[in-house]
Amino acid sequence: MAVRGRAAQLDYKVVGEGPPLLLVMGMSGTYDHWDERFVGELARHRRVILYDHRGVGRSAPLEGPFTIADLAGDALGLVERLGLERVDLLGFSMGGMIAQEVAINDPQRVGRLVLAATFAGGRNSLPTPRETAERLGGALQSGNRELALRTAWELNISAARLADEELWQRFLAIGRRRVVPLAVIQRQLEAILRFDAYDRLPEISAPTLVIHGTEDRMLPVGNGEILAGRIPGARLAKLEGVGHLFFWEEPQRSAQLVLDHLRKGGG
Repeated sequence: MAVRGRAAQLDYKVVGEGPPLLLVMGMSGTYDHWDERFVGELARHRRVILYDHRGVGRSAPLEGPFTIADLAGDALGLVERLGLERVDLLGFSMGGMIAQEVAINDPQRVGRLVLAATFAGGRNSLPTPRETAERLGGALQSGNRELALRTAWELNISAARLADEELWQRFLAIGRRRVVPLAVIQRQLEAILRFDAYDRLPEISAPTLVIHGTEDRMLPVGNGEILAGRIPGARLAKLEGVGHLFFWEEPQRSAQLVLDHLRKGGG
């Protein structure tokens, strides 16, 4: 059955020209959190569509709990409002869960699929490590915005890039400018905890590339292996020594992986 329902009005922007590629951001992120170098590389060849989830920025305000399927309905609603029959789809982290829902329930809408630093949910997936969850949860609940941003940065980036002050300052500036309310983050987390697509993964028919950093401390790299093993014909690209925000650490390489897959199914 197609993912439908009450799709929220979403704030979006479009960069570049070419076949449409929809980017779906993860938990607590905004469309500005897509690294500009990564988007710039993609936009040389694609019409890249970025948007904010419900409750974020100028998108529709939060109205109670929602599910990952509801967020998939939001994404499809945006595709329809843009008058697009079919898009290629790249989902990152929570966005990868949304992308799975779209690909399973509305396969005719998806050309090629990229699942990045994400998981299938449920008991058959590898959860966020306890230490990571406790550190991040404590920082978010502290009420100290600067502490929350720094903690998120340290948990989302590899140890090798922690000393990169230029990257950190750009991440910090976005976090200060684009504040996602804690209530929205909590609702997103609740939706993630209820999500489970493991048994449905073999239904995905779109040619799929799975990208995962080996130093991902948010969602362990084993989740990429699970996804690639369950989705028919899927390819897995492991980025050695790279953390959760792989497109910040390796923007050109990540964009090339994506573009190769969109052009010819390469991984």
